[in-house]
Order: sequence, then C-alpha cells, then structure tokens
Amino acid sequence: MSQEKINIYGLTLEQLATQMVGLGQKTFRAKQLYSWLYKKDVSSFDQMSDVSLSFREVLKEKYCLDLPTIFTEQVSSDGTIKLLLQLADGQKVETVLMRYIYGNAICVTSEVGCNMSCAFCASGLLKKVRGLKAEEMLGQLIVMNRYLIARKETARVSHIVVMGTGEPFDNYDEVMTFIRTANSQFGLDIGARHITVSTAGVVPKIIQYGKEGLQINLAVSLHAPNDEIRNKIMPINQAYPLTKLIPAVMEYYKESGREVTFEYIMIAGLNDSDACADELIKLIKPTHGFINLIPYNEVMENSFRRPSNNRIHYFHDKLLQAGIKATIRKEFGADIDAACGQLRARYERNKAN
Repeated sequence: MSQEKINIYGLTLEQLATQMVGLGQKTFRAKQLYSWLYKKDVSSFDQMSDVSLSFREVLKEKYCLDLPTIFTEQVSSDGTIKLLLQLADGQKVETVLMRYIYGNAICVTSEVGCNMSCAFCASGLLKKVRGLKAEEMLGQLIVMNRYLIARKETARVSHIVVMGTGEPFDNYDEVMTFIRTANSQFGLDIGARHITVSTAGVVPKIIQYGKEGLQINLAVSLHAPNDEIRNKIMPINQAYPLTKLIPAVMEYYKESGREVTFEYIMIAGLNDSDACADELIKLIKPTHGFINLIPYNEVMENSFRRPSNNRIHYFHDKLLQAGIKATIRKEFGADIDAACGQLRARYERNKAN
C-alpha cells in the first residue's frame, strides 16, 4: 500500500510546503514536519504529537516514511562501517561511514549499478539498473545515523560524499533534491562545505552544477594526466576528453568560486611514473585545483595493482614541489570489502553461484 504513497523523505522543504498548501494547511506546517523528520527522527506520523490527530490521518493516507533496510553489514577494525542496504524493490546498494579527525563522512550511492565502466572500479562490474530516488539517498544517511545510535555512539554523520556506486550527474535532479534536504537548516543541516559530489566528468552537468548557487564541493575523477591513458581506463573520456573537461572545470571555478578536487587513483605501471607526474602538473596548474591521490584498492576482477608506498609518496612530493596542492587519501576498511561496489558485487557473485 505504501508503494502508492509519496515518500515524504523525497520532498524538499519548498516542495513539502507547496503540498501542505494543497492540503489546506499553512506553509509553516512543512517546517513543523521537517523538524519531526530530521531533528527528532521519528519513525511514524503518530509520534508527531503537536500535529492534530485528524491531520496525522491525512498524512498517513498520503505519505509514507519508508527507508532502506540493512541486508548485511561489515565493520572494520579502523571503525569504518559498510552497510549493504535493501531498497523497496529488492535492489541492493552500499553506503560507507568513514572516520576522520574532523567528523564522520558517509559515502552515498546514487545509482543501482553504474554505466561508466571504469576499468579499475568494482562498481562498474554491475551495470546500471536505475538511478536512486532522493529519498533512497537520504535513507542511506538516516539509516546510518540510526545504526550509530544503536551502537551507542554520540557522533552522527557530519559530512557527505556522493562518491558511492553510480555517476551522480547521470541522476542529477534526484541528487540535487537529496542535497537540498540534507543541507537545509530545517532538515539534516549538514553544511554545504561538508558536502561533496563526485563526477567522472559529465561536462554539461559540471557547468550546470556551477550555476546552482550552492557552496557544495565538486570532485572530478581524473585518474590520468592525458587522454591516451584516460581512454584506456575511463570510457567517458571518449565523449568528454580532457580538452573539454578541463575548460568545464575552469568555468565551474569561475561561476562558483570553489576549488575542484581532482581524484587520482594511483595504479602501478599505468599512471604513477615521473612523466605522468609532470603531465599532471601542467594539466592542473591552470585550474586552481587540488589533487587527492588515492592508492589503488585492489579487486579480484582485474589485474591492476597498487604502487609501493615509496612511489606514492615520491609522486606526491613531486606535485608539492611544483606548487600543486595535493594529499594522499587515508585508506579505510582494509580488512573488509573496502572498494566502492565490492560488497554488493561479492553478494551478487555468490548469489549467481
């Protein structure tokens, strides 16, 4: 029955206010409901004690509060939590909590499967089935917060990275609805600068994203300093080569004033040479960008390997000496299925066998 109802978690504050007016209510009712949903985290309309009984019945008839359910879970010795969640239609997606000094960051999945087909990525092993609805993305965050409460932890999710399975800009409208609710001071109130969306390089959407007027961060999955290497590992480069991608990033910077983070997975013998570092320096300097070096997280389905720590740090030092801002990403969940899509891929593989 709930399938025919509107999932209230999928509505921005403005959308909910419009619906309240349509139900003969004042617009303030939307903020009242948001407070119950996101500040008090109720699980039913019956818990909304300052809403009249009669209107609670109206709400129950029109809306539902469906959330994903936990199908399986993994907890790393470093505190990383990976949940495999089941959606209402039975599809399964991953979400991951990573612990940083500055807070708890959740890695949100935006699609069931992924069509980007990046050669190194576990997410691309399972093709895209559909994009997630805003409420399903928000549900990942709510379920994770409730999971932390069940573990008697005091800290909640403080940062969001839309970097899980899928290309967020292939599901642009739903991702932006999710972000607006997560960012709303009446919603989950997660600061714009604590939210990052990652794209493999969908150029038109990068430009559109820069015009949204939000101070949300953008990360671009670069992973190569030239088109020759990028073509080998990222099919999207055929449609949006570096000659289109880099100007789009620069336009985004001009529109938003926000520095872009370039994600660069380091793969031994492919993109970790001195020559690659030199090319990367020339490519990034004009963009005002920041480079996040990511040691490759090996998966059994391909032959790519992680460079040595010495090579990673040498590459990093070379960037710094050239005046490029760069970091090496902290590695999480080494003792669990840490790579994006790896837990779901393992489940699907075992099911097939």
